[in-house]
Amino acid sequence: MSTVTTASATREHRITVRSLAARKRKSEPFTMLTAYDFTFARIFDEAGVDVLLVGDSLGNVVQGHETTLPVTIDEVVYHTRLVARGIRRAMVVADMPFGSYQVGPEDAVRNAIRLVKDGGAHAVKLEGGLDVAESVRRIVSAQIPVMGHVGLTPQSVNKMGGYRVQGRDDDGRMRVIEDALALEAAGAFAVVLEGIPQDLGKEITQRLTIPTIGIGAGVHCDAQVLVMHDLLGLNDWTPSFVKQYASLGAEASKAARSYIDEVVHRKFPGEEHTYR
Repeated sequence: MSTVTTASATREHRITVRSLAARKRKSEPFTMLTAYDFTFARIFDEAGVDVLLVGDSLGNVVQGHETTLPVTIDEVVYHTRLVARGIRRAMVVADMPFGSYQVGPEDAVRNAIRLVKDGGAHAVKLEGGLDVAESVRRIVSAQIPVMGHVGLTPQSVNKMGGYRVQGRDDDGRMRVIEDALALEAAGAFAVVLEGIPQDLGKEITQRLTIPTIGIGAGVHCDAQVLVMHDLLGLNDWTPSFVKQYASLGAEASKAARSYIDEVVHRKFPGEEHTYR
């Protein structure tokens, strides 16, 4: 097989905006997980995760902040670069952190370009609906795919008065629907639905022609996303909508205690770990 043919085959198996749109049309769910470094990006990519999100959740799970607000564009660029090195198939989406797009469309485009050019992202994600529609349009016009995010938007934690489920009353429900429709009209290729009732997630999924990605939005979305630390059991606490698929935190603690015991009692290093 020629080099050109091999390269073409690799590109065909890459997850793209078009392939995700096709999954929506075929009613084939896809998956998204957060990743923040090369090692886990490689593991998740090889496992078959379709989209890796370099989330501003790194502020919580990597940096130890209470919110995502302190995360900077430089930090997201750095972590995106690490994740991009670890993938062969998955789409890499970089979160636009607080302050990187709120000033106006020019700032939004400039920072989106950085995430693609310097970070290696295939697409960017930003929070909001009607209020960010113009920025979405401008970024898409710059040939950068945009993923939207409505419902519970963590960057609005101070305005919302905490992490509260959205869309429970009629006004809130209509607001989430209008935001999702505005993102689709602005050219977004997908939209995250976070922290909304299941029936609202279903309605929005049926009304949009672009894929919806749920997190605390019910089973009817076109895809699901989780923070990797929640999935792997690396956090002390997880939201009620999260399913923990492993307990790596407990295993890591057990391994550390065993290591301490063997070092203190001179059991490690053993003969098999020693040079002669």
